[in-house]
Amino acid sequence: MVAGFLKFKSFLSEPFLTGNVSAAPFVVLRWVFGMMMAGGTIRFLALGWVDDHYIQPVFHFRYFGFEWLPVFSGPVLYIIHFLMLASAIGLAFGWFFRFSACLLFLTFTYTELIDLSYYLNHYYFVSLACLLFCLAPRPVRHSDFPVYGCVPRWGLWIFGLLISIVYLYAGLAKINSAWLLEALPLKIWLPAQDDLPLIGALFSCKPTAYVLSWMGMLYDCSIPFLLLWHRSRPLAYAAVVVFHFLTGVLFQIGVFPVVMMGATLVFFSPSWHERLLSFFPFIRPGFSVSPFRPSIEKAILFFLALFFVFQILFPWRYLLYPGNVFFTEEGYRFSWRVMLMEKAGTAQFFVKDGKTGREGAVVNAEFLNIHQEKQMSMQPDMILQFAHFLGSHYAAQGVREPQVRAELYVTLNGKPGRLLIDPQADLMKEKEGWAPKKWIIRYED
Repeated sequence: MVAGFLKFKSFLSEPFLTGNVSAAPFVVLRWVFGMMMAGGTIRFLALGWVDDHYIQPVFHFRYFGFEWLPVFSGPVLYIIHFLMLASAIGLAFGWFFRFSACLLFLTFTYTELIDLSYYLNHYYFVSLACLLFCLAPRPVRHSDFPVYGCVPRWGLWIFGLLISIVYLYAGLAKINSAWLLEALPLKIWLPAQDDLPLIGALFSCKPTAYVLSWMGMLYDCSIPFLLLWHRSRPLAYAAVVVFHFLTGVLFQIGVFPVVMMGATLVFFSPSWHERLLSFFPFIRPGFSVSPFRPSIEKAILFFLALFFVFQILFPWRYLLYPGNVFFTEEGYRFSWRVMLMEKAGTAQFFVKDGKTGREGAVVNAEFLNIHQEKQMSMQPDMILQFAHFLGSHYAAQGVREPQVRAELYVTLNGKPGRLLIDPQADLMKEKEGWAPKKWIIRYED
């Protein structure tokens, strides 16, 4: 009891955030994340997606506020991806750690920002994690931690906190009637997987969708807390592996399941990580010459406080918009709403000459690839961007004072299609911004 009291007193006397801990968990996280990013980049290059996503399309959808980013030529885009690969390997091994982390953040985030069509929650997570690596402390030699050195405790907590936010918001988003009471969209998706060996037959059973919907919500809402408690941690991590293995098999979402399996290891104790690293002697910590100066550390901590306040508050912005967020998607992105709906749309655009009144239909495939058209046809901000592009394009072709309207029908979770926007609205008169889009036809369910 006395020993426990002295240990607790020692813990209280040490600054909670800036106190030193073994760098072993950070070394493992750095290695896993860097190698997963390297593997993902190699996969992206091997599948020819640089050409398909960025070089071939005539038009690129842009993120609001980042329209100024240039889309470079093909050779430059390939160079950027090879730099991304090199920086991921550098991060994994701790080579030029700070430079590698910053280069990985810049190259990966750039490729995501140049076309909104390819937004995914896990790409957003990767960009944020790369940013945290840019700010994270490098292991420093310390007599109390002779093998792997030490890092300030906050250097580990920032990653655990980001992972916890991802899970908790994904769980909270699942607390809705469609997910819990109607088992949608799993009730639509699972029967298509009934050919899987061993477990496929279960997916054609109606109760399976309800069971998995509730289990998914409970898993997301509870897993951060279960990983934090040392007694429940082994079983919780087993649940992480099973959950992400199943989602990876069922939904083909790339390397993200593997990234999350690796990233959640940060919740394990330093001694556990030291035992793990003993099997991989080639993974070295890459010691820094000296720790952050106090003034720099305070500035970083202040920035991180603002960063996490933003991450906690920004997903709630959807409450400021009227209507069903799944239908309008105003405030939908960057809020960790992961695979919550089955949605599809059809879009027919019309361009009218403002002087003659002549109107013609647009063939979307002349300007967009299949994925771009699919995403655009159900997301109002992308619809507006494409309308403005069409107006500019046909103005250059001789159409005077072009007016652009669109008839878009969207189906949500298998329900009958509904008009998404006012088909008579001249989209050339509308501007992008944070305010609710009045030309959207609100869906109240």
